[in-house]
Amino acid sequence: MQSTESLFENIRKDFPILTRKVRDNKSLVYLDNASTTQKPNQVIDAITDYYRNHNANIHRAVYALAEESTEAYETARDKIANFVNVKNRQELIFVRGTTEAINLVAYAWGRPHINEGDIIVTTEYEHHSNIVPWQLLTQEKRAKLEYIGMDDDGQLILDDLDKYLATGKVKLVTFSLMSNVLGTITDAEKIIEKCKAAGVPTLIDGAQAVPHMKVDLDTLGCDFFAFSGHKMLAPTGIGVLWVRKSVLQTMSPFHGGGDMIREVHKYETTWNDLPYKFEAGTPNIADVIGFGAAIDYLTKIGMDNVRQHEIELTKYAIEEFSKVPGLKIYGTKDITKRGGVISFNFADVHPHDVAQIIDEQGIALRSGHHCAQVLMERLDVAATSRASFYIYNTKKDVDALIDSLNTVAKVFKL
Repeated sequence: MQSTESLFENIRKDFPILTRKVRDNKSLVYLDNASTTQKPNQVIDAITDYYRNHNANIHRAVYALAEESTEAYETARDKIANFVNVKNRQELIFVRGTTEAINLVAYAWGRPHINEGDIIVTTEYEHHSNIVPWQLLTQEKRAKLEYIGMDDDGQLILDDLDKYLATGKVKLVTFSLMSNVLGTITDAEKIIEKCKAAGVPTLIDGAQAVPHMKVDLDTLGCDFFAFSGHKMLAPTGIGVLWVRKSVLQTMSPFHGGGDMIREVHKYETTWNDLPYKFEAGTPNIADVIGFGAAIDYLTKIGMDNVRQHEIELTKYAIEEFSKVPGLKIYGTKDITKRGGVISFNFADVHPHDVAQIIDEQGIALRSGHHCAQVLMERLDVAATSRASFYIYNTKKDVDALIDSLNTVAKVFKL
């Protein structure tokens, strides 16, 4: 595939925040996209247009504004369903984000299905949002939480999964499709194949993967899938939980209130149809519409192009990083097996010191444990620095980062 550089060269103009000057009039270089992405004018305008011209509650009235709002909200659901190839839109539930989605499953599916002695399996490179809910559930139910380990290259050791499945006690296997620290792309197909053979359902945290690569839920074969809008150009506070309909129909509501009901009487209530049974109260209408606009933006670019752009950029960055003295990169060097995330440590310099010096040059870089302290323990470090790329990043951004890292090396005489 040919270089995508020319395709992406004009994208930056759509992102007003990238024109900002920071830290003594330095040009902003934003490299914290694994945390959240910036928003293009098209998304900002969609939200503004809703509040200026259409603001009304949905599903509850027949006047013009309400009908317009409802149509825009449900059209966004259709766009998102098409984006990840969900055939049945009833299976797609709006939530606040991946964290709420996983908690919903832990509560509404986990509590009726997990019993004393059962096992839930996750991995060593999970985000806290795919660990803590399962800790709470297994502690409550006197079940066990077990981990698939990883090798020094950041790849999962699937023999661990085989060992757990062989016990016959595993009731759920849950994993991220892409690590938010290592960038490792999980071999989801192999894990799902093993779990299906054992009759075990699977939940995938897709928060890091869906923004960066084409994801097809119709063929993937998992039972639960969650992702967030804010990591893919959409606003914060909006995300998606997809659940296979046959599973979703067995689940009780997570929240009770308006719109998730069919009829309410003094002592009993009947539930609304799917997916509204799981969307209680007034939803985040404007940001759902903004999410739809973000989907339009990414669809126009094409996810194959997004993935190719990040492969080129990450390959270039890893090559340049290798020239900086004292710098250690975590995860695989095989660019086909990782996303646009590079975590590293710099000799004996604390990541916060690295980030502070780099910030003085206008570069936004994350430092810390990245909500992945189990992984930090596995790596035997307290924290790392992390650069993460998206569609508006360029090789010039990488060059600026490398220059700043060389400054760090000089400051600490490395």
